[in-house]
Amino acid sequence: MFKNTKQSVLIVEDDEDLVDGIRLSLESPELCFTCCRTISEANKVLEKNDFGLLILDINLPDGSGLELCKKIRKTSHVPVALLTARDMELDIVRGLECGADDYITKPFSLMVLRARIRALLRRNITEQNKEYKNSVFSFCFDTMAFYKNGKPVELGRTEQRILYSLVSNAGQILTREILLERVWPDGTEFVEDNALSVGIRRLRDKLEDTPSKPVYIKTVYGKGYIWEKF
Repeated sequence: MFKNTKQSVLIVEDDEDLVDGIRLSLESPELCFTCCRTISEANKVLEKNDFGLLILDINLPDGSGLELCKKIRKTSHVPVALLTARDMELDIVRGLECGADDYITKPFSLMVLRARIRALLRRNITEQNKEYKNSVFSFCFDTMAFYKNGKPVELGRTEQRILYSLVSNAGQILTREILLERVWPDGTEFVEDNALSVGIRRLRDKLEDTPSKPVYIKTVYGKGYIWEKF
């Protein structure tokens, strides 16, 4: 299955009141926070845990969040937001040059911070969800490597897009209209009426044991298509 989309956020900030405010406002069953006051603490935590987002203060008791960001960027593409009281243009440029994805200046609204966090986490979830695995299939959409029972399957670009839309919404019915919009996002006015049906048929030919009796890519008559979860 796709990787769990529950996300962990690491906050490296020495202002305990600020950290408590963030946690109380934003912590939820889908989002949890780990907090460190120093770079030294953060390094130890990062060695043992993976996070969906890092929020780093620039001025920390034992160094600069900029240097920590630069170090993280050598081995990881995890989204990083810098948190600081300074709002000078030079500081923003330095932060982005160190590899930060966003820059939030104090004081800030918790609603604004929540929106920034959600945007960065959505980006990270999208990147994580480029792989799908179950007992039969292994799909890696980044590398375009597709396997059924350990044997490679060749898929065209349209077939890949249809498959990605289906498996990323496994167990949910997708209407023809939704699939058309996702597979041909630049517009469907020049897409032949049967293009989606042809793509579905080709996928079934390649992925189903008996294409005429599909087990994985099912038609929900009058509604659309669904990738069955097992």
